[in-house]
Amino acid sequence: MLHDLNSYILLRLLLAAALGAVVGLERQLRRKPAGIRTNLMICFGAALFTIISYEMAGEVAGDHTRIAAQIIPGIGFIGAGVVIRERGAVMGITSAATIFVMASVGMAVGAGMLATAIFATLMVLVALIGIGFLEDRYGLQTRLMTFQLTVPAHADVLNPAHRIVEETKIEARRWQTHKHDDCAILDFEAEVTHPQERELLVKFGALNAKVEVRPVRS
Repeated sequence: MLHDLNSYILLRLLLAAALGAVVGLERQLRRKPAGIRTNLMICFGAALFTIISYEMAGEVAGDHTRIAAQIIPGIGFIGAGVVIRERGAVMGITSAATIFVMASVGMAVGAGMLATAIFATLMVLVALIGIGFLEDRYGLQTRLMTFQLTVPAHADVLNPAHRIVEETKIEARRWQTHKHDDCAILDFEAEVTHPQERELLVKFGALNAKVEVRPVRS
């Protein structure tokens, strides 16, 4: 009754689920779109499709890569759904790339390349955790932030703020100005690193403006 499920197939499926879950845990802890369940299912599914492809081809002497080859375009659609374009900024590229790589890890497990799959998973974790730490440590990663400058109503803040942003070589967008009580308020959005954010805060502070900064999307 269970002649199709042997210990080697079971080992490969369990390993694929474990590798997907480990990478998914890192994504979930960082509050990214694709978490444990998503990466587990993708890695497990890719392994299962690869195993089915091999088993079916063996029975009918067909092309054992036919089914497995369809995993790649299918994963492309899932990855595209993770990418979000919001207010001119593209988000989710790393999560989409992780999904793509985990599908390949699942295929490697399904094809019996267990050591290769484990090594590839370790490399993914190094990239996500190690390089991610360096990006945070040295302020290399950009974030889409909203800057709000508040000055007395009679003060001209738009032109000086424009000049400061241009000098810092930052691309800003969605400039808005409005008045509230006796104050003039300027809002704009910019994708900045931590050092650039600090530099802008220092320069805006020289304008005697009250400056508030908040992320557009956490």
